[in-house]
Amino acid sequence: MKKLLVGTVLLALAIVVPIPTMAGVDVSIGISLPPLIVFRAPPDVIVMPDADDVYVVPDIDVDLFFWNGWWWRPWEGRWYRSRYYNRGWAYYNDIPSFYYDVDPGWRGYYRDHNWYGHRWNYERIPNRRLQQNWKGWHSNQHWEKQGTWGVQSYQPRPQPQRQELRLQRQEQYQQRPEVQKHRQQRQQQQKQPQAQQPRKQEQPKKQEQPKKQEQRQKQQPQGESQRQQSQEKPERGDAERRR
Repeated sequence: MKKLLVGTVLLALAIVVPIPTMAGVDVSIGISLPPLIVFRAPPDVIVMPDADDVYVVPDIDVDLFFWNGWWWRPWEGRWYRSRYYNRGWAYYNDIPSFYYDVDPGWRGYYRDHNWYGHRWNYERIPNRRLQQNWKGWHSNQHWEKQGTWGVQSYQPRPQPQRQELRLQRQEQYQQRPEVQKHRQQRQQQQKQPQAQQPRKQEQPKKQEQPKKQEQRQKQQPQGESQRQQSQEKPERGDAERRR
């Protein structure tokens, strides 16, 4: 009965509390989570040309990627990832390495079925098929062996050209206002703990050496006077004997 009562209370809380409110707060790290994306059915994806096994959901207005077993999405200059496409988002304190291989104009190319002047017959991949095969496709280099990603008569870019494009996209991404704002916020958060820590007071050095020197100076005259007294006593004794 107790388990049933607890389950009923939790279910009531889940129904009463709005989903955006629950998703907007992350107590563990204090960083807002992105709003949830509502899907009527699991989304289809397409594979990005000139990228390393990067999949993207093409039919929504926000960027939602699948790569290396995770779903990824940027929001307000930050990155989040989850094992699910519609929940479980967690803040990712970095920029995923695949992102600089994604062409910024891919939406226009997708809409026009055209990739840099070549007909792009992209393949829509259902979510279930993606989850069942992405590991095997990655291990077997499925898309690299095809080499065209559905783009007719297309020659993949040479590696030096791809590397140059990555650097250009990285610079462009760092110049975005939302990215710069997030970077400044992170820098301020990192400085705050250092400013709050009290400075350690310097303890005065122990003045042991001067005291030792004073003791030595006091001991030296006493020793010398004792030596002088010991030397004077034999001289007086000799004088008395002579008398």
